[in-house]
Amino acid sequence: MTVTTYKWSIDRYHQAIQAGVFDDQPVELLRGEIIIMPPEGEPHAYYNSEVGDYLRNLLGCRAKVREAHPIILSDDSEPIPDLAIVKPLGTVYLDHHPYPTDIHWLIEFSDATLTKDLTTKKTTYAVSGIQEYWVVNLKDKQLHVFKNLQNGQYTSEDVLKTGTVSPMAFQDIKIQMSRLMTP
Repeated sequence: MTVTTYKWSIDRYHQAIQAGVFDDQPVELLRGEIIIMPPEGEPHAYYNSEVGDYLRNLLGCRAKVREAHPIILSDDSEPIPDLAIVKPLGTVYLDHHPYPTDIHWLIEFSDATLTKDLTTKKTTYAVSGIQEYWVVNLKDKQLHVFKNLQNGQYTSEDVLKTGTVSPMAFQDIKIQMSRLMTP
């Protein structure tokens, strides 16, 4: 649900957050629009946490796995992806949230937000230069992998149900599909 009647800049959004305007609502900024985020259901919370732990074990200190923390994009967007696998830059993140150049890939776990994740968020991430984007469809037990970014669009989409998948940034890592969507 959108609650904006005009475009918000990232600076104005931060001012509103610091003033406590959104204290009672979980929100994110997408293309200058304030989006109210739906409550997180149990399956979503479970997979987000479990997959985050799984990826931390696989990647070790090669990357930082951030759960439900903002990233900053170029088009007045500050979305909050479920998982952002980013460069381990340490205290740099005290000064700013990860930029697209800091991000290896993003993951969204979807049930209630599947349409938005496969359309609006996919486009927003592609235009901003996110090299790889995964959507875990919790209802159909599928993984959508978007990559091969050209001219602000993903030119490749793979839909996977079984086997393993390797992110572009870490081709030596084999992620078990079963760990992404089954308990």
